[in-house]
Amino acid sequence: MMKRTLIASVSAITLAGAASAQVAANATTDLNLRTGPGPSFEIPGVIPADGAVEIERCIAEGAWCEVSYDGQTGWAYSQYLTATVDSEPTVVYENYAPLEVTTVERNSLGGGLAGAAVGAAAGALIAGPVGAAAGTAAAAGGLLGGAIGADAGIEETTVTYIQDNPVEPVYLDGEVVVGAGVPQGVAVYEVPEAPVQYAYINGRPVAIDPETRQIVYIVR
Repeated sequence: MMKRTLIASVSAITLAGAASAQVAANATTDLNLRTGPGPSFEIPGVIPADGAVEIERCIAEGAWCEVSYDGQTGWAYSQYLTATVDSEPTVVYENYAPLEVTTVERNSLGGGLAGAAVGAAAGALIAGPVGAAAGTAAAAGGLLGGAIGADAGIEETTVTYIQDNPVEPVYLDGEVVVGAGVPQGVAVYEVPEAPVQYAYINGRPVAIDPETRQIVYIVR
């Protein structure tokens, strides 16, 4: 009887460990690490493109996942995370089951995380294709006369103007990444003598290509 109980206990521990196992993933672009599962939460850090994270859990009916990166825990948008399934990189969003990611219901979260969804969002960011961020940045470099590079960013005067002239913030479903598209209904603003427009979206000032309405630079 004792042996049977011991086996049952070991099995329960094993199953619990499997259920809470972390899933390794990588960011496909520079990706905000937020304090909660939504675009209105603060951003204490950024996961760099190709940065390796461990996924702790994801919102069952959403795209936000709690991850750990470089000793820091936060929430990241899983449309810009990939993990491996059958030796193939797979977008984490909508693939929680095949990736065996632990999922939770939003209303089960404590600490003010459950009810902090976007609410009356002004729309949704148009997600760029996975892996397209580098190409978008390169295109932006041409748009800005080569100003955008690996470290250069846009012209300092443009960044200064955007920072010194804040506008009404807008919160959209999704995450601000280079290559994401801004919906037509969102107001954007001119930068004098610069080939970009700008807006404050999801807590970040962003520079936008006026022709494509794609985000080409994020002021951090």
